Amino acid sequence: MRRWIAVVIAWGLLPLACGEPVDLAPGTIEGEPRPEAVQQARALVQPKAYEAIGAGLPPSKQILFGDLHMHTSYSWDGYLFALPLVGGEGGHPPADACDFARYCADLDFFALTDHAESLTPEQWVLSKQSVRQCNATAGNPADPDLVAFTGFEWSQAGLTPEQHWGHRCVIFPETGEEMLPSRPIGAENRNSRYQSLGSMMGKLRWVQPQEWQTYAGAAQHFAELGSIPVCGSEADSECRELVETPGELYARLDELGLEALAIPHGTAWGTYTPATSDIAKHLDPAHYDPSRQMLVEIMSGHGNSEEYRGFRELEVAPDGSRSCPEPTEDYLPCCWQAGEIMRSRCGDLPEAECERRVIEARQLAAQAWTNPAQVFPDSELEDWLDCGQCRDCFKPSFGYRPRESVQYAMALRRDDAPRPDGSPLRFRYGFVASSDNHTGRPGTGYKQVERGMMTDVVGQPGFVLDALGRLTRRMDDPRQPQTPGVSSIGPANADLRTASFLYPGGMAAVHARGRSREAIWEALRRREVYGTSGPHMLLWFHLLNAPGGAVPMGAEVSLGDAPRFEVRAAGDFVQQPGCPEWTGEQLSAERVSRLCRNECYHPGSERHPIVEIEVVRITPQERAGEPIAPLIQDPWRSFACEPDAAGCVVRFEDPEFPSLGRDALYYVRALQEPTPAINGRPLGTEFDAEGNALSTRVCLGADGRDGCPAPVHERAWSSPIFVNRGS
Repeated sequence: MRRWIAVVIAWGLLPLACGEPVDLAPGTIEGEPRPEAVQQARALVQPKAYEAIGAGLPPSKQILFGDLHMHTSYSWDGYLFALPLVGGEGGHPPADACDFARYCADLDFFALTDHAESLTPEQWVLSKQSVRQCNATAGNPADPDLVAFTGFEWSQAGLTPEQHWGHRCVIFPETGEEMLPSRPIGAENRNSRYQSLGSMMGKLRWVQPQEWQTYAGAAQHFAELGSIPVCGSEADSECRELVETPGELYARLDELGLEALAIPHGTAWGTYTPATSDIAKHLDPAHYDPSRQMLVEIMSGHGNSEEYRGFRELEVAPDGSRSCPEPTEDYLPCCWQAGEIMRSRCGDLPEAECERRVIEARQLAAQAWTNPAQVFPDSELEDWLDCGQCRDCFKPSFGYRPRESVQYAMALRRDDAPRPDGSPLRFRYGFVASSDNHTGRPGTGYKQVERGMMTDVVGQPGFVLDALGRLTRRMDDPRQPQTPGVSSIGPANADLRTASFLYPGGMAAVHARGRSREAIWEALRRREVYGTSGPHMLLWFHLLNAPGGAVPMGAEVSLGDAPRFEVRAAGDFVQQPGCPEWTGEQLSAERVSRLCRNECYHPGSERHPIVEIEVVRITPQERAGEPIAPLIQDPWRSFACEPDAAGCVVRFEDPEFPSLGRDALYYVRALQEPTPAINGRPLGTEFDAEGNALSTRVCLGADGRDGCPAPVHERAWSSPIFVNRGS
């Protein structure tokens, strides 16, 4: 072992100090507005598409595409993704986001939402300036080619379900200094974590000495992050402002007199969400502000959080004790698989002792809210099969938490805090999707290529990461399960199977009355929005017989008659390889190569056909505690579309509604024809004849499969139309 270490160090010292620190300057926005001819041509696309589908309601608004959740190297994890340890390509400052949005992803708007907890005071100032510069390059403010919003991510992750509130992006309508907080508002004091990261970066200089300067700069960066004081009663701009709960966040925004939207995201993502977490507690009026919490992110590059399932990760008794449920046809609990791993290690142990340890392993795994693999830290990823995962969900979030899903949330009701009009307190979310990209690239997902750019699998862990991981995974006795430590929370200790659940990002779309900042913000506030799994799909959804005339997605009405609906959908254009000519005319070849990797949104003339329209009906609880599963009908109706590249029109009604005697909400999914998608079939689980999982393959990318593509129906989700019972 010593000889191996000596050889590695000797080899590494040859190019000593060749690496360069990650540059944390804000960068330079290179591009100008899109050429006028390009803008004019784009303006004609949607009217032509609408007319091609067939006669109907004339479109009074235009659909604009954007990304309301993305990160640069100003986020602590974005900074890590830039390092050579994970194959990073160097820093991506805020300026990269502007150029990528305009010239690579062809977006109409985006929001800069770096983690508030790791933004230094200087970086917050530079972020605001970069957003202003991006808007200054967008042309006429009344008709800009791109709108950039300022925001940050409030990133909370509790160790237990009771302490967990999750993440949300806080976005502001204006960019003027008086319309923004002087400091971003974070969730947790992570100074000790940053100090630990700084210490680790210092050690990595000796493991990868050819990157000495890079890791020296990283050590300094995290040391500086860890030294920023938390604001006290005499706060100034050089401190870190923290609040512990969503209620405190909204109260602080109220105190500052600032308008903002707070968009929850990654709700069903189990990497940092403790098992058995229940989004119902978010309806507590002390923590729920309907005027700010109007939208929810239904999908991102970290997976889909839409679908509710009846499986349970753990069984929790009234006294709080936890036990492990048995597997079902559609779900393998990780605590159960911990027992099977123990069984495979029993060897010559007496049968009774083996069984005792199997039960112990299951019980210990049930104590780990987020990372049961710590019971056997030396285990291989494949040993855990597909435990903890939703087997039949579309691009599911890793470690799926069904009681944090969007469908579950939309079925909930709170009885003790009605709205001012007397109606029950419920989540009345509009749906958006975003990328959650961490390399300064808003709007990834327009193509299923370049996995290292389109997803957060930035690079491949090299020998350093593998060696360090194996040192920390040693067990004194591999046949004795270990008690998981309380430090198992969060992505820093994530199960590497997560790599199979990272996808090209989703897309947010708005039906806006114009291209201005104000028009986009108004559409967000109206919930006249929808999300896609990445493609620039077109979707219209209307209630035709609302009082006063037709109303669009996001609307809430009272109705006594059977509601009648119309859906119109058109698929995205089939993408051509490379980038449009105008991209190369506006950006340097070097910048197109580094930012876009020479693969931009580059539509051809043909669209992918829409093959199916699915309708989901949810009848929210009439009383708190009413069973949820019967209230979610998915799909309630399904309509096959004619094989027409122009698109699909569906009209339907709900004759049952007048007799239901309860409120209902309806949303639709438009499904494109099947196309290959990165991680389209996460883990690729193989089953035996009885439905038991036999094997999986973790898509780390090291085998050259370029993201493990599999065919999927890319899709768009409309916001719901809320139909309340009327006379």
